[in-house]
Amino acid sequence: MSIQAGKDTIYIDVDDEITTIIDKVRDSEHRIVALVLPKRAAVLQSIVNMKLLKRTADRAKKHLVLITSEAGLMPLAGAVGLHVAKTLQSKPEIPDGPQGGRAEDDEDTVDMNGNADEDAPLDKHRPIGEYAAGAAGLAAMGDADEDAIELDNADVDNLPDAPAKGKKAKKSKLDKKLKVPDFNKFRLWIMLGGVGLVLLIFVLYMALSVMPRASVAIRTNSSAIQTNQDITLDTAAKTVSTSSLTVPAKQQQTQKTTTQQVAATGQKDNGTKAIGTIYFYDCNMQDLIFGNTVTLPAGTAVSTNNLTFITMQAVVVPPSHFNGDQSCKKDVKSSSVGIYAQSAGDKYNLPASNYSVSGNNNVIGVGSATTGGTSQIVTVVSQADIDGAKQKLAAADTAAIKSELRQALQGQGLLPIDATFAAGTPDVSTSANVGDEAANVTATQKATYTMLGVNQNDVKQIIAFEVKQKIDPTKQSILDYGLDSMSFRLQSQQAATAVVTLTDTAVAGTDINVNDIKKQVAGKKAAEAKSIIGTYPGVTNVTVNYSPFWVTSIPKKTSKITVTIEKPTVKNAK
Repeated sequence: MSIQAGKDTIYIDVDDEITTIIDKVRDSEHRIVALVLPKRAAVLQSIVNMKLLKRTADRAKKHLVLITSEAGLMPLAGAVGLHVAKTLQSKPEIPDGPQGGRAEDDEDTVDMNGNADEDAPLDKHRPIGEYAAGAAGLAAMGDADEDAIELDNADVDNLPDAPAKGKKAKKSKLDKKLKVPDFNKFRLWIMLGGVGLVLLIFVLYMALSVMPRASVAIRTNSSAIQTNQDITLDTAAKTVSTSSLTVPAKQQQTQKTTTQQVAATGQKDNGTKAIGTIYFYDCNMQDLIFGNTVTLPAGTAVSTNNLTFITMQAVVVPPSHFNGDQSCKKDVKSSSVGIYAQSAGDKYNLPASNYSVSGNNNVIGVGSATTGGTSQIVTVVSQADIDGAKQKLAAADTAAIKSELRQALQGQGLLPIDATFAAGTPDVSTSANVGDEAANVTATQKATYTMLGVNQNDVKQIIAFEVKQKIDPTKQSILDYGLDSMSFRLQSQQAATAVVTLTDTAVAGTDINVNDIKKQVAGKKAAEAKSIIGTYPGVTNVTVNYSPFWVTSIPKKTSKITVTIEKPTVKNAK
């Protein structure tokens, strides 16, 4: 293979091995070979690989120039004597080696016309791009090689072609060959595609498996029968009696202690009581005529200005004389006795006053000034406070207690009868008595609450006995006992029994098994499902609905099918 004059530009990929680069240098048909290195060319970071590359160029009698601006490659290239240029338009030179020296420049010379001289050194003052001018027949120094490319640490994928003077720049065919795909973007598209696929599968699963529903409404010639019966719930009964309408019951009870506290509103004066003295006149003419006297015992109440005082000793009151106009002369009086105020308080400190005597209007008291009364008001418990606390206990919400009893009966498999809820006679106590000094008073109530429960099957026997008297059992059977809607109203209650009114609406007609219907219509179209159900005796109409709108048949899963038998109008049975 003959070596042609001129320059060959070889672009090195970041993944190329040293053997690949050596093969590209050997295969080049040009005397001058410019290796355009990518950023971070790891393969040439080794001094061994750099020497192999230099030896290959020497044996092939080719001038090798590395096109790179990476500072890390400069010492290695200088150590083995390889020329380096920053761009294809830069002047090549051998950089300094690791010790600051430079390998001996023994490269062959190339003239301006691209003619190689094996004995002439490479002109380091000329751009590497000019060596191709001779091969192309270019005579001027200003004409640039059409393959000249500005290179500044950019990735080789993004290198543009350098335009020649006076000509339109030609697109390098080599650039197209060396364009590296964007693997990050490729990976992103793969991830987005995977997510989209999973989402599509999920949507299809929801739309075709989870969301489809079907409802089937069946109308029959059945009839509804309402019953009203007074039944007796008896805790002593062992079996149901349809003749006496007695149902065995169980009493569930719980004892609760509740408290209510109210603020004390009464007041009491703990001050001192005023005292004084008093004497009396008996102005009763009959006592004067008959010579009688009046005896006032100790503790007699006397009042003035709406204030009451109490006498300390007993006193005998002689009768007084009268004037000609029948008025009392008040000339005869009793001895003086002490009095004290009924209650403490400075309001009982009074001047000398006349007093009325409790229980004797003919006796008049005349008292001295009273003194020594002082006031010290404290809060005490009043009867109204105690009554208020008890009223709060009576009005307390018992919903939680009812719920507790109901759950206890249900836990035993029994049907709770809320109407039988009752509270026993409460035992109420208070934390203080009337007149006690206290800021508040607490009322505590202990009571026993009860509720009756019955076996649901026992109630069904009572309902069945009543309903069967209103239908023809040979043609109809009880389809629904109405247990979900039945109600109880209390009539009377004693300790162990209760009489309640049972109100119920049962449905009688042709028996249709809902589960069998679901299995038979699963996966069928509406028309086929109607035809299947229509064969049942007593069926008068069938309606099938799908959801959502895209569903065109009944789902195959019976759990997705709802079958309802329309209830007939109520027929009273009295």
